Amino acid sequence: MSEFVPFRFEVSLYETSNEELLCRGFFSEVSGLELTMEPRAIAVGGRNWGEVQRIGPTKFSPIVLKRGVTEIMDMWAWFDATTRGGNYGYRLQGEIKVLGAQVNDKGEAQPAMILKLTGVMATRFKGPDLSSTASQVAIEEITLVHEGLTIEAPKGA
Repeated sequence: MSEFVPFRFEVSLYETSNEELLCRGFFSEVSGLELTMEPRAIAVGGRNWGEVQRIGPTKFSPIVLKRGVTEIMDMWAWFDATTRGGNYGYRLQGEIKVLGAQVNDKGEAQPAMILKLTGVMATRFKGPDLSSTASQVAIEEITLVHEGLTIEAPKGA
């Protein structure tokens, strides 16, 4: 029997130059993991049976992280710095760990897959309804745009 874990996605964002961890949170949902390559059709003289298809530009959809928690205000501070502060467009590197059913000796869920993001920037921050009984800082949604996505297997997998 597997244990229910409400936050299956660990999101970590790092300073690009020195890989210092700046933001970290756990989320229940991640959407927008979509890449689209639009091919370019080229008509070639003398070739009457269709066009030649070549690679076109790749577009990355915004990623939406939903129902998250973090123990400090780091994601809000980053969003605030990129939108209101003097660091307009402040980008980070990031990773999303998809936590699996396996646990280590400390009882922590081990990643089943790791998504690496480059050039990450927050474009939307939606806070939750406020509750006086909550002990952690909750995030309803945060939307991230990025400039690249790779998928990696976790170490030891």
